[in-house]
Amino acid sequence: MSIAPNAPPSDASDLAALIESGRRVLRIETQALDALQARIGPEFAQACRLLLACRGRVVCTGMGKSGHIATKIAATLASTGTPAFFLHPGEASHGDLGMVTDADVVLALSNSGESEELLTIVPALKRLGNVMIAMTGRPNSGLARHADVHLDVSVPEEACPLGLAPTSSTTAALAMGDALAVALLEARGFTAEDFARSHPAGTLGRRLLLHIGDVMHAGTDVPRVSPDATASEALVEMSRKRLGMTAVVDAEDRLLGIFTDGDLRRALDDEQTDLRSTPVQRLMTRSPKTIGPQQLAVEAAHLMEAHKINALVVVDEAQRVVGALNIHDLLRARVV
Repeated sequence: MSIAPNAPPSDASDLAALIESGRRVLRIETQALDALQARIGPEFAQACRLLLACRGRVVCTGMGKSGHIATKIAATLASTGTPAFFLHPGEASHGDLGMVTDADVVLALSNSGESEELLTIVPALKRLGNVMIAMTGRPNSGLARHADVHLDVSVPEEACPLGLAPTSSTTAALAMGDALAVALLEARGFTAEDFARSHPAGTLGRRLLLHIGDVMHAGTDVPRVSPDATASEALVEMSRKRLGMTAVVDAEDRLLGIFTDGDLRRALDDEQTDLRSTPVQRLMTRSPKTIGPQQLAVEAAHLMEAHKINALVVVDEAQRVVGALNIHDLLRARVV
């Protein structure tokens, strides 16, 4: 016999109870973080010094929910200038301990401080000579006693009404991990450019790492004509290369001007202009906006926006044309 699922609450009192339950959880976890703030003291500073002095990586480890938090802390450390990885303590005692070197610092998480899997590998880590930082909710626990530095992340109560599911305690541990990562970031002088290097696929990475030379059209893909070419020949070149403009260059490929869709429209408005016979140099835009191949792609986006243009010619220091790009190239590169 199938059992129908409970119907969702519908009356106002049931809805109010759900809302209050959610708010109560946030109140309890906020109180836990307020209590944690007072414990950022000498032990925290010592933990930071040990991590800054680490010649290897930070090995973050923990079982269960503490393991999930340790995984996130490792990811945050790694992305903010402190090489780190997660080590599963259960797998560590079956061979994965070989990933740890004597140059590494161990950051061990356990709310009880008595996680059997962690305590099993502590003697091996001690024999290896690893510095250990413990993050627990019990300063007198076995893990805390074995650690070189203990960070107290105890909480007044769990948000779970049964007092069983890790809620406030995992929030406190995660916040302490963030505090460590940010303190180390600031101590190292970690910059936005440093952050971008470890996030090349992210928006910030693309904006800070992608250069014009990475996205521009080069070689025979760059539209270019001589100043003596007719406007109709320039139009053919524009259509063939599909950038909405063509560079006008001298015999040494130095930029003299550009002929754009806008220049074409203005020429068509003039009934005296014969596109088949008029030299493009008479219709081109002189002294156009240009950019260098080593500049950031995001600078091209700013330049296009500021001057209400859709394409740029890329030139070297001698004003020789080396490339071209338009707004669609920046969109494809997800710079804008």
